[in-house]
Amino acid sequence: MKMFLKSIGFNAACLLAAAAIAAAPRAPAADSPALDLARQLNQAFVEVADKVSPAVVVIDVRENPNGKDGEDGGSFWNFIPPDMRRHFHHQHEAEGEGSGVIISADGYILSNNHVVEDADEILVRLKDGRVFTGEVKGADADSDIAVIKIKATNLPVAKLGDSESARVGEFVLAIGAPFELNDTVTVGHISAKGRIFEREADQDFLQTDAKILPGNSGGPLVNLYGEVIGINTMIEGLDTGIGFAVPINLARRVKDHLINEGKYTRSWLGIEISELNLDLDYLGLGAKLAPDVREGVVVDTVLPGGPASKSELQPGDVIVSVDGKAIQTTRQLRNEIAEKKPGQAVALVVVRGKDHLNIRVTPGIMPAANDMAAKEHRPNGASEVSLGLTVQTFTRELAQRYGVQFVPGVVVTDVTQDSPADLDGIKAGDVITRINRQSIKNTREFHDAVKSGDSKHGYMVILVRDGANMFMVLKDSAATER
Repeated sequence: MKMFLKSIGFNAACLLAAAAIAAAPRAPAADSPALDLARQLNQAFVEVADKVSPAVVVIDVRENPNGKDGEDGGSFWNFIPPDMRRHFHHQHEAEGEGSGVIISADGYILSNNHVVEDADEILVRLKDGRVFTGEVKGADADSDIAVIKIKATNLPVAKLGDSESARVGEFVLAIGAPFELNDTVTVGHISAKGRIFEREADQDFLQTDAKILPGNSGGPLVNLYGEVIGINTMIEGLDTGIGFAVPINLARRVKDHLINEGKYTRSWLGIEISELNLDLDYLGLGAKLAPDVREGVVVDTVLPGGPASKSELQPGDVIVSVDGKAIQTTRQLRNEIAEKKPGQAVALVVVRGKDHLNIRVTPGIMPAANDMAAKEHRPNGASEVSLGLTVQTFTRELAQRYGVQFVPGVVVTDVTQDSPADLDGIKAGDVITRINRQSIKNTREFHDAVKSGDSKHGYMVILVRDGANMFMVLKDSAATER
């Protein structure tokens, strides 16, 4: 009996001990390394937003597109996102909203040109609630960059980074005021660099999947160091997750000119160009164009009246350096020349066949608008056909008849549809002056040059179109396929 009671007592003690243990606070389990890393990344986003957001502003603009009052536009106007209203004509004062980022403690703000263009009044709202009247110090439509000035001191300033060193795949934050929702932060990545669009002049956009919407325009794209690496400027559709930003290196160059001069004046050479290692036709020439180089920029066209037309530069030349700086891409060449002082000569290293030449060209001021549309001249009297081309010897009489300047060569009088010449862009009215570096003065020399060439790799053709010297590769696609 005593043994039974002892057993009951022991079991009861065990139960009481177990209950006490269950009731006691449980020590938290250690987090996994993965979860801890995720929390660190989360904290990084928070810290970057806290660091940069005070320097991001909301820009309210008011404009009267027609310069006068009109009738009420109705509710339709209210459904158009504020920074998209610039695309519509409206009879009333238009109110729009964009974003900007403070770049100096004394009140200089970086934003987009399209946010402030045609604005009659600009109000700048800071995150701390203060509102200032803004003044546009300068704007550049080609880069879509504008600088606004407010009268203030001791402002929070965002640090500008280096967009050239930004890497595809790295995290970024977009900060701004989409749809009038101030202080909005979205997170994404750099999806691509160097995006190019025909409708934009400066071709070097950063692409991001960080959400950008109307109202974000002019706001910063920021890396995890809290540095501004881009100015958000446009989107591809309203819900595609594809946005674009002007690289801060370009924006920095432009804003310095806007602050000091009120405008950004670009220099140019007056040439049309393409990249040697990206064009299959050039590569297919079997190193005839520039045997000992594989990177550089090919001069396709020397525009009449442009700065390069007064130099020794020729279509078909490959530019490999500017003032000692190596050039590999068209963007590098444009950027280098754009920053040069108009009227001050630059030294180009040019490869022409096996020759390396030093050519000096004096850049001029890039025209605000260039009409590059070529006029077609269609002489008659066809006599010869080859590779889809009908040509005849170009004479002074033909030049006078069609109102163009005479140059020795053969004039294209007809191009067979879908022929190699048609597919490679040759047009009726073009005057061919050289083939594979041989001068062409008549139809006989034209056909001799064609027969002695290699249709598979292509013919290096220099021609004149509307006064401009152009370089292109004429290739027989059927021969290539065989």
